Amino acid sequence: MNYHWDWGVLFRSPYFVWILSGFGLTCLISVLAWGIALVVGSVVGVCRTLENRAARAMGTMYVELFRNIPLLVQLFLWFYVVPEVLPIAWGRYLTRGLPYAPFWTTVVGLGLYTAARVAEQVRSGIGAIPRGQREAALAVGFSLPQVYRYVLLPVGYRTIIPSLTSDFLGVFKNSSLALTLGVLELTATTRQIEDYTFQAFEPFTAATVLYALVTFTAMGVMRVLEGRGRIAGTLAIGGR
Repeated sequence: MNYHWDWGVLFRSPYFVWILSGFGLTCLISVLAWGIALVVGSVVGVCRTLENRAARAMGTMYVELFRNIPLLVQLFLWFYVVPEVLPIAWGRYLTRGLPYAPFWTTVVGLGLYTAARVAEQVRSGIGAIPRGQREAALAVGFSLPQVYRYVLLPVGYRTIIPSLTSDFLGVFKNSSLALTLGVLELTATTRQIEDYTFQAFEPFTAATVLYALVTFTAMGVMRVLEGRGRIAGTLAIGGR
């Protein structure tokens, strides 16, 4: 094998800064997209558990639409197609006036895509709660929004912590698709270092270690939260 190993390339300027910058951008994309996914997914998941047929139908349509279209296709639709079908002024702002348009497109696209998965987790978490708890809360005078706020959602979230952790890790890994829109996240900067130095194994190994580090850290935090939030007599959904 004629490959010339040079691990020192990872610590030379500007490659070390590129790796840190890419890793930071990956983390930022993941956190912002996860915030969108958690909020939108919770709303959609709640809609899928309501008695109102229209709300359930809209929730189901959202889940089926976003879950069954590949994420890469969705990112291209948001970035290339949506600005063309909007009014001219809006489309021009999204393509030319919005600062860091590829970055925000990735955040929104990844967040809405993951929200469909979060919605299913929330629905299953609420569905796992005995119906008697809902009826008891209504019987003591809670309104339906209060039942969800004080009874169903707090209990439901505690049972789906492992599943939500898996979805967050999916967001973190899927953020690598941002490179297709020109965002210099971790995978893109790794490829950039390869192009400049012709060293492929070293930067990709560094990226692998960073991805694994975040994954193991998130899993560790999940286990702590699951242990502290576990309800006696229940089994966490998605747990092992």
